[in-house]
Amino acid sequence: MQVDQKILIIDDEKSNLKILSETFKGEVEVILAKDGLQGINRARELQPDLILLDVIMPDMDGFQVIGLLKSDARTSKIPVIFVTGELEVKKEERGLELGACDYIQKPFHVAVLKARVRLHLRMARQTALLEQLANIDPLTSIANRRLYDEVFNTEWRAAIRDETLFSLAIIDIDNFKQYNDYYGHASGDMVLEKVARAISASLMRPRDFVARFGGEEFVVLLPDTTIEGAMEVMQACCKAIADLQIPHEYATYFDHLSVSIGGNSYFPDSESCQKSLFNTADEMLYKAKSSGKNRVVWQEMSK
Repeated sequence: MQVDQKILIIDDEKSNLKILSETFKGEVEVILAKDGLQGINRARELQPDLILLDVIMPDMDGFQVIGLLKSDARTSKIPVIFVTGELEVKKEERGLELGACDYIQKPFHVAVLKARVRLHLRMARQTALLEQLANIDPLTSIANRRLYDEVFNTEWRAAIRDETLFSLAIIDIDNFKQYNDYYGHASGDMVLEKVARAISASLMRPRDFVARFGGEEFVVLLPDTTIEGAMEVMQACCKAIADLQIPHEYATYFDHLSVSIGGNSYFPDSESCQKSLFNTADEMLYKAKSSGKNRVVWQEMSK
C-alpha cells in the first residue's frame, strides 16, 4: 500500500473505526466517518482511493450509501468494499450487484483484510494511471477534449442543481498558422506547451478547468464564478501569455505572440442547450479577433 493513497472507513461503531484505523495506520491515510451521510460528504470532498463500508448502520444502511455513491459522478468510480458481520448470501449478492468490488465478513483476519485492501488499492492506482493517460493531451500535458466533455457535463449538471452561474471561455492563439509557417512546427509545438502552462498557472480555484480543444484553441470552464471574476481570470491569462514575450514576426498588431479570448456566462436550467454556451463564447472570440486581438470579449446571457 502507498502512503499517498487514502482509505475512507464508514462505520457507526466506534470500536470498529478504531480497529480498522489502527490496522492501516502508517500505511495509508485513513479517513473516518461515523455514519452514511458523513461518509458520503467526505467521499465527495476528499476523494479517497478506496472505501470500507459497513452494511448495518442506523438512518442510512450500507446499501443506501453505496447506491448514492454510485449515482454521483464525483464518487461513482471509487471502489467500495463491504466489511460486515452479515452472513447472508443474498445480502452479499445485493452488495456486489450495487457496485461493491469486494465483501469481507467480520470477524476478519487482519492479514487477509490487508491483502485484499492492498489488491484493490493497487488496482485503483492502475486504473487512475490509465484514465490519466486517456484524458491528457500528450503535447501540452493538460486535459484533452475527452476529459473536457466529461467535466463540462458534470459541471453543467451541478450548475443546474445549485442554480449557479456557469462561465466558459475559448482561447485562440493569434496568427498561429503564420507562426508555424515562419518558425516551423517544432517551435509551434513549444509555443502550445508554453501557452498551456501560462493558462493553467492563471487558474487559481480547484474547479477551474482548462483543456486543449484542438489545434491552437483552448477552452476554460469557470464554474460558480461571477462575470467580473471570470473576466478577471481571463484577462490575467491574456496578460500572462503576452508577458512571455514570444517573438512573432507576422503578428498583426504586435511584435510578440498573443491570444484572443471570447467568453460567456450563463445560468443553465433543464431547458438550456449546452451548445448555446459554447457557441456564444465562440462568437465573442470572433469579436475579439476582429476588434484587434490580444483581448477578452465577454457576453452575459440571462437565464
